Amino acid sequence: PSNKEQTRLNHNSSHKEQRRQKDASSSSTYSAFRQWRRGTSMGSNRSNSVGSSSTGALVKLPNDSATMQKLEQFPLVLSDTTMPEEDLSLKYLALNALDLTAPASDVLLKNRLKSWFQLSGHPDGFAPAGPGTVWKRKTGGAENTERIVYEALSKDNELRDCIPRYYREVEYKGDTFIELQDLLFGFNDPHVMDIKMGTRTFLESEVSKTTARSDLYQKMIAVDPNAPTEQEHEKRAVTKLRYMQFREQQSSTCSHGFRIEAMKLPGGPPITDLKRVKSHQEVLDTMKLFLGTCETTREKLLARLKNLRSKIEMSEYFQTHEIIGSSIFMIYDNDKVGVWLIDFAKTRGLPNGHRVTHRKPWEQGNHEEGFLFGLDNLISTIEEVNLSNS
Repeated sequence: PSNKEQTRLNHNSSHKEQRRQKDASSSSTYSAFRQWRRGTSMGSNRSNSVGSSSTGALVKLPNDSATMQKLEQFPLVLSDTTMPEEDLSLKYLALNALDLTAPASDVLLKNRLKSWFQLSGHPDGFAPAGPGTVWKRKTGGAENTERIVYEALSKDNELRDCIPRYYREVEYKGDTFIELQDLLFGFNDPHVMDIKMGTRTFLESEVSKTTARSDLYQKMIAVDPNAPTEQEHEKRAVTKLRYMQFREQQSSTCSHGFRIEAMKLPGGPPITDLKRVKSHQEVLDTMKLFLGTCETTREKLLARLKNLRSKIEMSEYFQTHEIIGSSIFMIYDNDKVGVWLIDFAKTRGLPNGHRVTHRKPWEQGNHEEGFLFGLDNLISTIEEVNLSNS
């Protein structure tokens, strides 16, 4: 080679060696994927894995719709234009990690886990699966109600952007999961709030039995010794319906049609002791803490909430289903705002011919749960908050 070409080759060789040394000492997810690629290239017989480096590292490009959707989802994180030419296959390798029979390895997720958190719900209910997705453990009974709802809403052109993107159902070590869009992905130390919607957050079937129970009486007096009636004190027992309604009266659920489940502010841990926020002033103060002082952020959140409300009002699906225990998930940072409807384990189709308004008061048998009543009040509450001197 000419002197010029030899200089270029020496420079490239030096650059590669520097990068290998940097990879060895770095814990970044990007470096972890590089190291994993080298590891999996030795003796792997997976059809979509990287081949041996001695024979030319190649990866089968995906052609299924789910993976192609993921490619579109991560253009800034795994972009051809931001990666060295020799690592173009890294993007596909990263996505292939999501197609393994387990969540992506601890090495790959090490950096991500430092900033990943679960705001509410059962602590074993979620696991980060890879860049931009999470696994959620099966809920909703033997038929996996939540998967059914996500699949139905994902096929609706108007509603699909109201929910996290749904990818697939996964079986792993005897458990069933659904793979969903990680709503925290792409946000930098954001404000986050989980709001449980509706005036009723229990199924009618849960309170169909009228037998008074002593264990529920004990739970009630542990919260408020004066809550039971004189007759209930005498029997030392209450019905499930009575207890569930009492429990919901401890928060803003009954009065506002929503309650603030949890919140996270930048730089701090999740705040999960908010279920007793009840009075309108307490709700306003908590919302004010979440919103800060940026009027533009409030306007963007309101626009998204109103758009979501409009789509739900027009939806045939929502008119024929009761939406029990679902949440509004709100998130924002300095650059972006997001609002989604989540949690569908208690969503139920109505008997033939039945429809709900989501605003009328609940009476046993009418299936009303107050979802839109709560969304109306959530919007008006955010509009009411005084952002000055937050």
